[in-house]
Order: sequence, then structure tokens, then C-alpha cells
Amino acid sequence: MHVAYIHQHFATPDKPGGTRSYEFSRRLLARGHRVTLIAGGHRLMQPGAAPQEPVTELDIDGIEAKYVNVYYSNELGAFRRWIAFSRFARAAEALAVRSGADLVFATSTPLHVGKPGMRAARRLGAPFVFEVRDIWPKLLIEMGVLRNPLVKWRMRQMELSFYRAAERVIVLAPGMTGHICDSGVPREKITFIPNCCDLDLFGPDRTPSDHPVVHDDAFRLVFTGAHGRANGLDAVLDAAVELKRRGVSGVRFVLIGSGGMKPRLMERAREEDLGGLTAFHPPVSKIELAGILAHVDVGMQILANVPGFYNGTSPNKFFDYIASGLPVLNNYPGWLAELIESNNCGVVVPPDDPSAFADAVLRMRDHPDELQTMGRNARALAEREFSRDMMGERFAEALEKAAGTA
Repeated sequence: MHVAYIHQHFATPDKPGGTRSYEFSRRLLARGHRVTLIAGGHRLMQPGAAPQEPVTELDIDGIEAKYVNVYYSNELGAFRRWIAFSRFARAAEALAVRSGADLVFATSTPLHVGKPGMRAARRLGAPFVFEVRDIWPKLLIEMGVLRNPLVKWRMRQMELSFYRAAERVIVLAPGMTGHICDSGVPREKITFIPNCCDLDLFGPDRTPSDHPVVHDDAFRLVFTGAHGRANGLDAVLDAAVELKRRGVSGVRFVLIGSGGMKPRLMERAREEDLGGLTAFHPPVSKIELAGILAHVDVGMQILANVPGFYNGTSPNKFFDYIASGLPVLNNYPGWLAELIESNNCGVVVPPDDPSAFADAVLRMRDHPDELQTMGRNARALAEREFSRDMMGERFAEALEKAAGTA
């Protein structure tokens, strides 16, 4: 089977970002399939760069990668991001058709990526499989980002068209299934495959990175990933303010990543004199991240207090934390909170409660034996339920079934 795999934000382990598509593509190759990966070229480009060719072709460990050279960044404004999405979609459709694939797979976000997948599959007479990483436009509406009624309606119609055209819909969080079924999609058409743990790359015994956070003597709580509106990282600074008010020292909130909200967060930390309690760092590759997470104290799973997030997201960072044997501090309810509590692999605090957040930080710091137990439980959970090999096999089987029954 030849799979055209469309993922605008594709990343490899030597780059920042989630590597689900890289790992799953490799597992398709291992089962004898061929993969043409169609991605956005922003990870190969510098801001303002003007590549000579519209598409860059690379062989990545047997994956036939085609990077559409359209620049994208989370820091772009909404209109410029929409333009980047649209340009990528047009090029991705043409590349998928040209590949002559037997199956077309598209993974969001953005939602728009379903369009080239659906249209290319129709032109090829091939089955289409759509993977939902975030429920758009539902989350955008709940966050107050999307307010125009006409745009809401248009995006909802686009979403429904992808679900109905797909031979199979893959969801990353359990709460997505009900939403999609409510759209008229049969439950048997939906496969739940959450994000997962790379147990070979991440682990508690990994060689330490030379990153500054590894050599910091403070009690270090690390957040890794996007610094956007959805991430709600003011909750971390609110907790830092509370700890400062209590006169606490020797605690460091470390935020590694980039995004549209990062400059404002850094400015707030400066204005409120939180330098002793916070540290901001740029994104790092997955490889370097493995050497960081194995040598810090707590991983922070933080999101804005939006009900759609509770059971509708599957953050990469959570699975990297538990694979590293790292206790998790989570600040919202939902399926991950239930996993943490039922497996005693971290602490869950209510959203928008800086005092409870600060209390949890000090409780974890002051009980190192309990913290070690939580870390061991986290790694055991990763091995038992979320290994990359286990989820990769489930993914390959879902695509094989779609190709065989279309």
C-alpha cells in the first residue's frame, strides 16, 4: 500500500515539535508500505526566506518527504496564517494526486488540511482517512477566538464534510468520539489512538543534556511546547506570584518553547519581578528534550480553562513526561487528570486557583519519596498503556483496514 500522508506541521526528532507522524510513518514502512509525506516547509526555512524551488524533496529514513515551501509560524497573525494554510492545501492536493497513492491520510491541525486529503482521495479514487488532533471549530469558539457567525458556519460545514468523506476517522482523545458521533458519523467508523510514548528516546536513565536547566539546583517544574493562548501559561506565573508572596525560594518554573504569547509572558515576568522563580528558553529538539526531562523534577501539563480541552486534547508533552518517569502537575480536569490520579503519577489541581497550584508545588518539593514513587508509576503507565510501538501498530492496522474495505 502506498500512503500519501499530509501533515503540515511534520517534525523529526532532531527538530522541536511532536514526532507522531514520523514514528507512525516508520511503522508503516516496517510493515512493507510506502509513504509519501507532504509537509509544510517552515521547519526548513528562516523567516523571510525565499526558497528557489516551491517544493523541497528529501528522503527521511525511507520516508519520501515533500516539503511545501510556505512559511508558517504560530506568531503570525490570523490572516497570514490562513493564507499559509490555504497555499499549503493547494500544493498538498496536487502532490498527493501526483503520488498516485492507494490511500490518502490527513492529520489536523489545522482543520483545513482535511480539504487536500479529501479532494486528492476523490481524484485518485482512493480511500481517505482523517485524523483529528483538535476539535475545530468547537475549541476556537469556546476560546472566544472565532466569533463571526458566517465563519463559524463555514468551518463547521468543512468539518462535517471531512468526517463524512473519510473511510475512517482517527481521534486522539476520548471526548472527540461523542462530538463526531453527534455529527452523524457511525461510532464504528472512529478509531481512538492517543498520542503515545517513545520509550526508546525518553526514559529516566537518559544522558543529561548540557541545557542550563539540567544544572540548576532549584526544584524545577518544566513546561515544554507552544506558548499560545490555548496553553494558558499565565496560570504558571500566577502560581509564581503566590510563591513569591509567601517568600518561597529555590523553586523554578521553566518554560521551554515558542509562540505568540511568549513575549507577553516574559514581559509580565519582568514587570512582576519573577526572575528568581521563572526561566524562559527557546524550543529544543526531541533528542535534547529527552536529556532534559530525565533530570528535572516535575512536568507541567497546563491548558487554559476551556471545557472542550478537558476530554478533547491529547498533548504530546504529557506522554513525553511520563515516558521520562517524570511526575506530572496538571491544572485542569478531564481524562488526563483521571489517569494521573488513578495511577498516582502526579498531582491535579483545580483550574484558575494559584493558591492550590502553589500548595501542590511545595507538597511535591517537600516529599521527595512520594515524588519518586509518582515518577516510577508514570513510567509504568507509559510502558503499559501508551507505548509508541503499541499505538503505531494500531495506527497501521486502521489504515490497512480502510484500504481493504474502501
